[in-house]
Amino acid sequence: MALPLLEYSPKSQNQRVSGYEVPGDEQPRIYSTENLLSSTDLDNLIEASYRQIFFHAFAADRERFLESQLRSGQITVRDFIRGLLLSNTYKRSFYDLNSNYRFVEQTVQRVLGRDVYDNREKLAWSIVVATKGIKGFVDDLLNSNEYLDAFGYDIVPYQRRRVLPGRSEGERPFNITSPRYDEYYRAKLGFPQFIWQTSVRTYASPDRQPKAGSPSLFLDMARSINPQVNAPQRLSVQNIDIERSVPYRGK
Repeated sequence: MALPLLEYSPKSQNQRVSGYEVPGDEQPRIYSTENLLSSTDLDNLIEASYRQIFFHAFAADRERFLESQLRSGQITVRDFIRGLLLSNTYKRSFYDLNSNYRFVEQTVQRVLGRDVYDNREKLAWSIVVATKGIKGFVDDLLNSNEYLDAFGYDIVPYQRRRVLPGRSEGERPFNITSPRYDEYYRAKLGFPQFIWQTSVRTYASPDRQPKAGSPSLFLDMARSINPQVNAPQRLSVQNIDIERSVPYRGK
């Protein structure tokens, strides 16, 4: 018997406040099947779905069967998102390499377009994952009133109200604040570490390297010359005998 969803209190977040923004370039583009004008628009919608769920999809990660069903109108955008969440790529990349709490956090961000309210919400959805599995967890998110009110059946989920008027910068995207792997698995998988170097290494391609006769070669040669000159003499006026130093012309 599955346990009921643990109650949690919503916190103050941007998406819970009604917005009155004028649409512009900074606002996120909404991809929906209700306003498709060509097959190119559908291609952009599919790519936006992959970016929202996978952040990036390689050729081997694409779900061709789901794409075909969506193009032919057999499934809705909501069903397409559900298929991506239940795919082997999402399970292998997010569920297998993260704890239930982190998996819940990343899935809520991608599906509901907001950050989790607090640890109590993480605990509540983690219980759903433990009792109903990934399929039950995904279905509960997609069937929730919050998802249906925000995105319905035809809109691709997106990070809601990331940019607000009056702010010079919006909130950071979820793929930056919550990367696919946490620090433990990044170290375990051998991700490259940041190493600061005092010297900056430069590389010039062979076609950009100077050839014979180039003025830059003569400039480097001139800079490499260290001429040896005599040091100037340091004389004092008090040590100069003006009567003997100035030649005297006789009559």
